[in-house]
Order: sequence, then C-alpha cells, then structure tokens
Amino acid sequence: MNDNHFKFSTAVIGLPLFFVLFLWIVYWFQIRFDLDFYRNGIYPRDFSGLQGVLFSPFIHENLGHLYNNSIPLFVLLAALQFFYPKQTLGVIGFGILFSGFITWVIGRENYHIGASGLIYVLVSFIFFKGIQTRYYRLVALSFSVVLLYGGMIWYVFPDVDQSISWEGHLAGFVTGFVLSLFYKAPEYAKPIVYDWQKPDFDPQGDAFMKHFDENGNFVNTEIEEEEVISSYFSSDVLVNYTIRKSDEIDEIE
Repeated sequence: MNDNHFKFSTAVIGLPLFFVLFLWIVYWFQIRFDLDFYRNGIYPRDFSGLQGVLFSPFIHENLGHLYNNSIPLFVLLAALQFFYPKQTLGVIGFGILFSGFITWVIGRENYHIGASGLIYVLVSFIFFKGIQTRYYRLVALSFSVVLLYGGMIWYVFPDVDQSISWEGHLAGFVTGFVLSLFYKAPEYAKPIVYDWQKPDFDPQGDAFMKHFDENGNFVNTEIEEEEVISSYFSSDVLVNYTIRKSDEIDEIE
C-alpha cells in the first residue's frame, strides 16, 4: 500500500449515503403506514426471531434512535470504503450476519433492533485492522476512531443501561475483531532503505560521505593528482575536463 492506494471515489460518499437513506425510508414507511416492524427484530433463542438477524439493523424505535445511529454509520462507512474498499462489502455483510446471530444466542428475551450492532462491528474492525497493519495512516485512523467513539466501549457491559442491547453491542465488537483477523490487510509500502542505512555501506567509497570523518565533521580533502573525467555528448565528440591542483580548469578537445 502507498498513498496512491487511497483514492477517493463516488462510493466513499454514495455507499454510506444510500445505507443511511435506506434506514430513514424504512422508518418513514413504519410511521406513515403505522407498521409494526419491531417484531421483525432479533428475538433470542426463538426460531422466528432469527429473521431479525437480517432485518434488525434496519429497524429503529424512534427518531432519536435513528438519528443517533445515522451519523456514526455515515462516518464509519465512509472511512471503511475509503481505506478498505476491497473489504467493505464483506465486513458489512458478515458483520450483520454474525453479530446478529451472536445476539440471538446470548441476548435477553426481548426484541433487539437497531443498527448499533453494525456500528460496533465497524468501530472494532477499523481499530484492530489499523493496529495490525502497523501502517501509519491506518494506525492514525484507528486512533481517530478511539478518539471519536472510544466511549462506546462501556456499552458492551451489562447493567450500564437496561434500555439498550448491550448484547448486540458486544456481539458487534467481537465480530469486528474476528473479521479484522480474517481479512488480509492490503499490502502497504515497505519503508525506503537508503544506501547509507545498509549494513554493507562503505562511507569511504561514497563520493559525498568520504568528505566527513567518523564524527561527522567536514574534512577538506585536496586533490593530489590530476583527475580526468570524460563524458560523451550527443554530438559524438569526446570532451575531456581536466581539474588541476591550481584550480585552473582547461578545456581540451
């Protein structure tokens, strides 16, 4: 990976915009036609409740619930698409499925709805994948996620707030971490190794470094003997430049 790997495309804005807009359309249908989508959420350890694994991320209780999920979803999906474009669809798809299924296994016997589980998948994946790559731009992205959403970690524990699905949050966080291990990181550029950093580098044989001693002090070396440098030009005429100790430069054809 190098800086050219990070290329802006319409998908960086289009994907999160479409996803968030779809959530709002679903909610509009729910209130416009007085539909009860809550029963399509995850109901743990009940066969009919498995449908919520697919549907629950798109169902929200009220405007506040939807609004609070929309902003982080947009930001995180845009970051995922920009920095991990090849992994984006897999992280979203498998993130919804696995986090939903884990919630179905460990959750309380209530309907679990909302996209917060997916948000925890994205936060966890972006954070752990960036640290694993050790590429400075992705590590910086990881720390940015911690700065913005680090406080969310408290909501993966029970008894913090009984009105939220900590099980869905925990499932999303664990799923994101597992996906960060499963998906191979993009190859990033190897650090540049200069000649003077190589173990076999000989300072005395280098045209520039030979003018410095072992302590880095400049040494004014005098030219002891006549040095002739020959070079060819496009005219196919050989031209020699002679450098003498007297610093006089004669041009000889």
